[in-house]
Amino acid sequence: MVTDPGTSLELPKILVLVRGLAKEYASGSSRVCVVDDVSFTIGRGETLGLVGESGSGKSTVARLLLRLIEPSAGEIRYDGVDLLAASAEEMRVMRRRMQVVFQDPYAALNPKMRVREILAEPFAIHGEKWSGERLRVMLREVGMDESALERYPHEFSGGQRQRINIARALALRPEFLVLDEPVSSLDVSVAAQVVNLLRDLQRVHGLTYLFISHSMPLVRYLCDRVVVMWRGRLVEVGDAVAVCDAPREEYTRALIAATPELPVGG
Repeated sequence: MVTDPGTSLELPKILVLVRGLAKEYASGSSRVCVVDDVSFTIGRGETLGLVGESGSGKSTVARLLLRLIEPSAGEIRYDGVDLLAASAEEMRVMRRRMQVVFQDPYAALNPKMRVREILAEPFAIHGEKWSGERLRVMLREVGMDESALERYPHEFSGGQRQRINIARALALRPEFLVLDEPVSSLDVSVAAQVVNLLRDLQRVHGLTYLFISHSMPLVRYLCDRVVVMWRGRLVEVGDAVAVCDAPREEYTRALIAATPELPVGG
């Protein structure tokens, strides 16, 4: 079994702990295991990359972690709290602290809502007050003009839509973001801009990221450590630069060879 070096972190430094996570689905008379005995930790302020090709189980892990779906086995702790034992109301409170940005920026936005309504929605859901100035600040943080507030999602480019999604995810000032392939649908140059924005936001707000991707060069740039998945299992775990520069596993080497460099930096 592949072990996670992050488990050597001191407990106060661990924000997310996943141990023995598994997810099975029925398939006819048999059962298919799409996530099999996955364990890792994420330290406060760290970016952990979760990498694998389509079908490797990485997005399922993200949904399990957020309890959007329920695991078949395993343990998930967030800041010491057992998420699998949490009630619906307790999870509602916890979700203020953990948010997600999905792969498709257009599908994640209600096309019938103006940006003003989209950004105000998290406040309304959690019964919090908000102001026009707060929404304008949210837009400025992601590099957009306040004039966007009165426009609809279809009026923006893919990169701009993803910036709106990021602004919404940060509305309630969470400490942890699950980034589920947030730039895979964007042009290379636009993707690089969004990645640099995520890095800047992490620095400003002290965020912790789980960054899901199929791009090893992108993970090398953004992440501190990386977990490589194949067919639902961990195959390689370690420092992101070390794994990308000297991968031990053939599968990891194939991922690196299959993805081009991104023009990120600075």
